[in-house]
Amino acid sequence: MDAESDVALDILITNVVCVFRTRCHLNLRKIALEGANVIYKRDVGKVLMKLRKPRITATIWSSGKVICTGATSEEEAKFGARRLARSLQKLGFQVIFTDFKVVNVLAVCNMPFEVRLPEFTKNNRPHASYEPELHPAVCYRIKTLRATLQIFSTGSITVTVLGLFAFRILKKTIVGQM
Repeated sequence: MDAESDVALDILITNVVCVFRTRCHLNLRKIALEGANVIYKRDVGKVLMKLRKPRITATIWSSGKVICTGATSEEEAKFGARRLARSLQKLGFQVIFTDFKVVNVLAVCNMPFEVRLPEFTKNNRPHASYEPELHPAVCYRIKTLRATLQIFSTGSITVTVLGLFAFRILKKTIVGQM
């Protein structure tokens, strides 16, 4: 490749999923009655709480486990989780923000070219699997990073990684090979 054909690959994080614990039992009925932007799912035993800034949705369990989705960075996820813990404290719970962990990162990127999926699968057989009857993309798994890439024929790639550290390594690897 010459310098004129080099294209910057833009990987955009679309969702960061994080988990934290409150170290106290949470009364879901009280949260549903007194909290703002709350949906109580009594049959499942959870409460969904939405924050506007940062835009996240939290699933709250009575055990004190909270799962936050919708953030676009690690900092935004941590800020949203802390803000959610603070709103639970204002409802009267003795919340202690502990065990924060980013558990999943979802990102997308577009390649400047199309991908021939059958040839790509043949050349990367142990890692890639393609079943066009089931899904229109190649599923490329990287076991060492615990990452899955969904590669579409248009050149669009969806990356799912367990944890932000593995995502950073994967991004360096992908951008380094371009």
